[in-house]
Amino acid sequence: MENWKEIYKEKIVTADEAVKYIQSGNRVIFAHACGEAQIITEAMLRNKEEYEKVEIVHLVPMGTGEYAQEENQKYFYHNSFFGGGSTRKALNGTYGDFTPSFFFEIPKLFKKDGKLPVDVAIIQVSSPDEHGYCSYGISCDYTKGAAENAKIVIAQVNKYMPRTLGDSFIHLSEMDYIVAYDEPILQLVPPKIGEIEQKIGEYCASLIQDGDTLQLGIGAIPDAVLTFLKDKRHLGIHSEMISDGVVDLILAGVIDNSKKTIHKNKCVVSFLMGSPKLYDFVNNNPAVELYPVDYVNHPMIIAKNDNMISINSALQVDLMGQVNAESIGAKQFSGTGGQVDFVRGASMSKGGKSIIAMPSTAAKGRISKIVMNLDLGSTVTTSRNDVDYVVTEYGIASLKGKTLRERAKALIAIAHPDFRESLMKQALEKFQILN
Repeated sequence: MENWKEIYKEKIVTADEAVKYIQSGNRVIFAHACGEAQIITEAMLRNKEEYEKVEIVHLVPMGTGEYAQEENQKYFYHNSFFGGGSTRKALNGTYGDFTPSFFFEIPKLFKKDGKLPVDVAIIQVSSPDEHGYCSYGISCDYTKGAAENAKIVIAQVNKYMPRTLGDSFIHLSEMDYIVAYDEPILQLVPPKIGEIEQKIGEYCASLIQDGDTLQLGIGAIPDAVLTFLKDKRHLGIHSEMISDGVVDLILAGVIDNSKKTIHKNKCVVSFLMGSPKLYDFVNNNPAVELYPVDYVNHPMIIAKNDNMISINSALQVDLMGQVNAESIGAKQFSGTGGQVDFVRGASMSKGGKSIIAMPSTAAKGRISKIVMNLDLGSTVTTSRNDVDYVVTEYGIASLKGKTLRERAKALIAIAHPDFRESLMKQALEKFQILN
């Protein structure tokens, strides 16, 4: 549209003016994770007396999460797909809740005829290009679907938001109100990689071959895996997200996406979390493309990548191979995220493998993460039928095709030595295991 500059000027409002269009009882979708439009969130909090029970929906919280605090329960109700430090109390309390969902299915919920139709989408985008198109930047995932189906779209246009390529654009004409405000993008602080994470990373890396395509989750273990891939060649990326560590391997020529069976020569992701190093790298970079999560995380799309390797973590694994990656007992800790999407996609991939990687213990070694039974009330995130490899700092357990007795023995072998005897006694009672 040739007149996009006029459209832009007409739609510009302040953050405080924009949030006046949010009504009590509205369902408001926040852009995901580091893509949150902080200036608009702050304006909602300043004007909270105007609201009653505004439902705020998103996945990973990376902002302050003040709307999810108990003192704001009259004004806001948090509906979470993935809990975090600032929101767990709310979603386990009376002023918030958790909605289980596979990540790839969330955009379908936001459709006008879906289960969670959207009143207001609050997004953050890049500066417009010469045609009036803005990029969703680091948060395409469900954010694009929410904006396409919302009754009202409020957008923060921020020059610091990178312009990412792929299916990651929205035209100014599709926005109702624009808050032009430049501020640094939220960042993911790199996790500390200790000896345990290094050992797990080394074991995971041993399962990765030249030419494989990778999905990596968030945290110290995926980052540790990357440090052991420097001698690999022609690796690819098809992942719901990437962080800073991937940039180093791209620059070193380890990741070139040349052997991928779809989106050859491209890193394909749905969102980004990292530092300015990552954000600067992806800006206008044709080697990295963002697509909505209902494409990137769809198991059938994932499976089109030959030699697909997924690496995800867990809170507990029981001796049958059931994985709990999201709750501590009945208390929601995180969420399903894309774990099952990629476990199943990798399983269907020609030459694919899925890996559940975790330290053998929690609470400074006092609790085993490999257990006879999941804690009472715990969620089964990934079923025993789906699980392929489980990795701890003590080794690799291959579970596909194994009987219950064989699984129990394999998992006990990679448990912390302090817990192996008690696990074996429990397994003997349940599975009649013989040494």
